[in-house]
Amino acid sequence: MPTPQRIERIKRLLALRQPDLRVVLEGVAIAHNASAVIRTCDAAGVLHLDMVSPNPDLLGINKAISTRAEKWVDVHIHGSIGDCLLPLRKKGFKVAVTYLNKDAIPYSDLDYTQPLAIVFGSESEGVSRKALDLADLRIQIPMLGMVQSLNLSVSVGVILYEAMKQRRARGFYDRRQLGDEEFETYLRRWLPSGRKNDDRKD
Repeated sequence: MPTPQRIERIKRLLALRQPDLRVVLEGVAIAHNASAVIRTCDAAGVLHLDMVSPNPDLLGINKAISTRAEKWVDVHIHGSIGDCLLPLRKKGFKVAVTYLNKDAIPYSDLDYTQPLAIVFGSESEGVSRKALDLADLRIQIPMLGMVQSLNLSVSVGVILYEAMKQRRARGFYDRRQLGDEEFETYLRRWLPSGRKNDDRKD
């Protein structure tokens, strides 16, 4: 069984999770990048990662890269971007897509304290036309070099830490964002009964 210290740590970290801030990966084809994004999501307190891929088996998680963060992030697989974003929009989420275009606003101008799904496209093609059609906002990370974009996991990290900064300033990490029932559901999942005691960094 887990130690009392481990139980308290898990409760504390679960209380920091932000269920209304979601990362969406559309068409990501490199498993290394997907695994790195999972690690970044965990570090930023993101609870839900949505992956849109017709062949999700190609995105096997590399635990050496994710450092087992997939245990603490809910990964949802969708066959199309519509299957992912339309239900979120019905729940009141705004959709922001990363898009290298003169009409896209700087990522730091976006309000990350609203219920928000942030869509990142494939390494080679970016987001799809359908994702752009479903988006409320288009954002970009300003580039000053010859290279047009950052690595996917770096882009996710830059944007999520801006979101964290804004949410921290508004006190989102000072109070639990999950309701009692959902909190207990995740706590049971994160602390399965009969688990052997260990102090690994996961």
